[in-house]
Amino acid sequence: MSEATALTGGTGLRPAIASALDRVAVPGDTATLWRELGRAGVLRALSPSGAGQPPARGGTADPWALEVLLTELDARHPTGTVLSACVQLATALPILAEGLGSDLVRSVYESVLDGEGRVALAATDLGAGGSDLMEATTVAELGEDRVVVNGGKRWITDATTAGHALVLARHRPARHFTSFVWVLVPTDAPGVTVEATSTRLFLGSGVGNLRFDDVTVGRDHVVGRPGRALPSFARHIGTERLASALWARAICRRVLDRTRERLAEHPLHGRTAWDNDAVRARFATCLVELRRMDALCETIRGGPDEQPTAVDGMIAKAAVAESLQYVVGECVQLQGAAAFGDDGIAHLHTEAAAWSIAGGATGAMLAGVADHAADVLKATR
Repeated sequence: MSEATALTGGTGLRPAIASALDRVAVPGDTATLWRELGRAGVLRALSPSGAGQPPARGGTADPWALEVLLTELDARHPTGTVLSACVQLATALPILAEGLGSDLVRSVYESVLDGEGRVALAATDLGAGGSDLMEATTVAELGEDRVVVNGGKRWITDATTAGHALVLARHRPARHFTSFVWVLVPTDAPGVTVEATSTRLFLGSGVGNLRFDDVTVGRDHVVGRPGRALPSFARHIGTERLASALWARAICRRVLDRTRERLAEHPLHGRTAWDNDAVRARFATCLVELRRMDALCETIRGGPDEQPTAVDGMIAKAAVAESLQYVVGECVQLQGAAAFGDDGIAHLHTEAAAWSIAGGATGAMLAGVADHAADVLKATR
């Protein structure tokens, strides 16, 4: 019996993840990690169907199952590697699964689930503000047997490492949510330029920019129905936002655990830093913030038959972005010089700022929450 069969048959997700991670010797080796997760059946188990079969229309990934993987990854790998897994499993793969209309798309989908391929979610546009996808200028000209793509995407996770990019492009000029289409573009196709982003942050993420100059692919590279791209994106990005919030909670737990250990070891005035009342008060405030995150996440989880809404994802992302930045910032100060060592957390404080930007800026999230104010107030009763 294969590892994938054993896993989907009930052996358990966490042991399979741990076994796969044990076979990755170098932290940040995202290619090997993805391959081992595929061989262990983890990627198939985390697909919307739970077994790697095409999900029902509208099927989304389970953020609570993704939390198991993201927490384990966070304990062993850099932020960029975890980011790569989060974006692909929460958003890119479910979008592909909805659009398995051609043998080509299905082949790429299966390759990614097997851990042999990777796909970059290319949504953020070079010609528009980060969260304003309606103003995207990347264009796909749809012909009877071919598609021509022109434009560019920026700060795309896995841009430099994925074999294909799932490109959000405009196929009609009208500023309307039905004017967009997904096109699966090979990153080595003629006319595609891949440029690594100049940053020392997010090791293992493969973040970069993509440019498309008269990139011509077959019509079978269209994913799903033209006009359905933005609704599809909105449905699945909500899962990614919630999964990233659960991941942020795991980061806070990990950082607080390590900070508590360092404080208990660090001498101060003949005792330890942990014995200092001012230090303990600051640390306790972080614990209160962590419990707030716990309460929010558990409220969103709800009952067994309840499904998180798009607004739940917006609320979680906006709230956790602030909490993560606060907790990590306080822990940097509490750890002092140790936070700036090679294994320190000072760099994490900078990376944590991405939670206020990536996947939708906090301002955009709050605007979306305000649009649903009546529903949110009703839910809190």
